[in-house]
Amino acid sequence: MTKSELVDLLLEQNPHLYRRDIENVVGTMLKEISDGIVSGARVELRGFGVFFTKERKARVGRNPKTGEAVQVEAKAVPRFKTSPLLLKRLNAIKARKTNLNTAKNSVSA
Repeated sequence: MTKSELVDLLLEQNPHLYRRDIENVVGTMLKEISDGIVSGARVELRGFGVFFTKERKARVGRNPKTGEAVQVEAKAVPRFKTSPLLLKRLNAIKARKTNLNTAKNSVSA
Protein backbone atom coordinates (compact mmCIF):
# COMPACT_ATOMS: atom_id res chain seq x y z
CA MET A 1 0.00 0.00 0.00
CA THR A 2 1.35 3.40 -0.94
CA LYS A 3 0.94 6.62 1.01
CA SER A 4 -1.67 7.91 -1.47
CA GLU A 5 -3.60 4.61 -1.27
CA LEU A 6 -3.65 4.96 2.52
CA VAL A 7 -4.97 8.50 2.20
CA ASP A 8 -7.67 7.31 -0.23
CA LEU A 9 -8.70 4.50 2.13
CA LEU A 10 -8.92 6.87 5.10
CA LEU A 11 -10.91 9.32 2.99
CA GLU A 12 -13.38 6.56 2.08
CA GLN A 13 -13.80 5.66 5.75
CA ASN A 14 -14.08 9.31 6.84
CA PRO A 15 -15.97 11.23 4.14
CA HIS A 16 -16.59 14.11 6.56
CA LEU A 17 -12.84 14.96 6.54
CA TYR A 18 -10.99 16.89 3.85
CA ARG A 19 -8.34 15.14 1.76
CA ARG A 20 -5.70 17.75 2.70
CA ASP A 21 -6.35 17.14 6.41
CA ILE A 22 -5.89 13.39 6.01
CA GLU A 23 -2.75 13.96 3.92
CA ASN A 24 -1.38 16.22 6.69
CA VAL A 25 -2.10 13.63 9.39
CA VAL A 26 -0.53 10.75 7.44
CA GLY A 27 2.47 12.89 6.47
CA THR A 28 2.99 14.10 10.04
CA MET A 29 2.72 10.58 11.42
CA LEU A 30 5.29 9.20 8.97
CA LYS A 31 7.60 12.17 9.57
CA GLU A 32 7.48 11.67 13.34
CA ILE A 33 8.23 7.95 12.97
CA SER A 34 11.14 8.76 10.65
CA ASP A 35 12.46 11.50 12.94
CA GLY A 36 12.27 9.13 15.90
CA ILE A 37 14.23 6.43 14.11
CA VAL A 38 16.84 8.91 12.87
CA SER A 39 17.34 10.24 16.41
CA GLY A 40 17.94 6.68 17.63
CA ALA A 41 14.63 6.38 19.51
CA ARG A 42 12.55 3.22 19.58
CA VAL A 43 9.14 3.92 17.99
CA GLU A 44 6.43 1.53 19.21
CA LEU A 45 2.95 1.33 17.71
CA ARG A 46 0.93 -1.04 19.92
CA GLY A 47 -0.69 -3.83 17.97
CA PHE A 48 1.46 -3.08 14.92
CA GLY A 49 5.15 -3.25 15.76
CA VAL A 50 8.34 -1.48 16.75
CA PHE A 51 10.72 0.55 14.58
CA PHE A 52 14.31 0.84 15.81
CA THR A 53 17.87 1.11 14.57
CA LYS A 54 20.64 -1.42 14.88
CA GLU A 55 24.33 -0.57 14.65
CA ARG A 56 26.49 -2.54 12.26
CA LYS A 57 30.16 -2.66 13.14
CA ALA A 58 32.89 -1.67 10.72
CA ARG A 59 34.29 -4.65 8.86
CA VAL A 60 36.46 -5.72 6.00
CA GLY A 61 34.46 -6.69 2.93
CA ARG A 62 35.42 -7.91 -0.52
CA ASN A 63 34.94 -6.28 -3.89
CA PRO A 64 33.02 -9.03 -5.75
CA LYS A 65 34.59 -8.12 -9.08
CA THR A 66 38.25 -8.04 -8.07
CA GLY A 67 38.26 -9.90 -4.74
CA GLU A 68 40.15 -6.93 -3.24
CA ALA A 69 39.64 -6.24 0.47
CA VAL A 70 37.54 -3.12 1.12
CA GLN A 71 36.93 -1.35 4.42
CA VAL A 72 33.19 -1.09 5.12
CA GLU A 73 32.32 1.66 7.62
CA ALA A 74 30.08 1.22 10.65
CA LYS A 75 26.48 2.25 10.04
CA ALA A 76 23.02 2.28 11.53
CA VAL A 77 20.30 0.30 9.77
CA PRO A 78 16.53 0.55 10.36
CA ARG A 79 14.71 -2.49 11.70
CA PHE A 80 11.08 -3.40 12.27
CA LYS A 81 9.74 -6.03 14.63
CA THR A 82 6.13 -7.11 14.18
CA SER A 83 3.91 -7.13 17.25
CA PRO A 84 2.70 -10.53 18.46
CA LEU A 85 -0.90 -9.48 17.77
CA LEU A 86 -0.20 -8.60 14.12
CA LEU A 87 1.90 -11.74 13.67
CA LYS A 88 -0.95 -13.87 15.04
CA ARG A 89 -3.43 -12.22 12.64
CA LEU A 90 -1.08 -12.70 9.69
CA ASN A 91 -0.52 -16.38 10.43
CA ALA A 92 -4.26 -16.98 10.92
CA ILE A 93 -4.90 -15.59 7.43
CA LYS A 94 -2.15 -17.75 5.91
CA ALA A 95 -3.53 -20.83 7.69
CA ARG A 96 -7.02 -20.15 6.29
CA LYS A 97 -5.63 -19.77 2.76
CA THR A 98 -3.66 -23.00 3.12
CA ASN A 99 -6.77 -24.85 4.37
CA LEU A 100 -8.84 -23.49 1.46
CA ASN A 101 -6.21 -24.59 -1.08
CA THR A 102 -6.02 -28.05 0.52
CA ALA A 103 -9.82 -28.36 0.44
CA LYS A 104 -9.97 -27.31 -3.25
CA ASN A 105 -7.31 -29.85 -4.20
CA SER A 106 -9.09 -32.70 -2.40
CA VAL A 107 -12.47 -31.81 -3.98
CA SER A 108 -11.08 -31.64 -7.52
CA ALA A 109 -9.19 -34.94 -7.16
